[in-house]
Amino acid sequence: MLKIFHVLDKIKPVYDIVEKIMMVICKLLLIADILVTCYIVIGRYISFIDPPVWGEQVVLTLMVYMAVLSATIAIRNNAHIRMTCFDPYLPKTLIRILDIVSVLLVMLLGYVMLVYGWDSAYKMLIRNTKYDSLPWLSRFWMYFPVPVAGAGMIIFELEQLYQHIRAFFIKDEKEVAA
Repeated sequence: MLKIFHVLDKIKPVYDIVEKIMMVICKLLLIADILVTCYIVIGRYISFIDPPVWGEQVVLTLMVYMAVLSATIAIRNNAHIRMTCFDPYLPKTLIRILDIVSVLLVMLLGYVMLVYGWDSAYKMLIRNTKYDSLPWLSRFWMYFPVPVAGAGMIIFELEQLYQHIRAFFIKDEKEVAA
């Protein structure tokens, strides 16, 4: 049984790369968000610079992308909000079972986000709806981060599920090295 976990542990670098890519994307989105916001503010207070009419919608869209992508990173790092005040008082096996239930529920949420988020984004693409201030850009891009985040949540929760199941069989990290 330990050999299965040893083989599956080799997938971890792929998860690390995906997390790093998502982190770089979030950083680039934050930089773009700051630059566009600065441009809007400067345009409002300096008379010879016209503030862009598209600025607010672009800033909001970038913020949506950052929010949902960073949520998937939080899931990977187990940094999302959760209640652990009863953990010291409950048996470790029950805690592990509850953690698995929690992972499965978040995976269900990721599935809902993936399916219904894609449905909403696809409807915007089919209806050919555009941003009010950017008539050449489809509103598909405003809805697209929801299914992307759903897919990311499922992928990273699969890793969490694996870690919890692995903890049932491997009590000590020294067993993995053997």
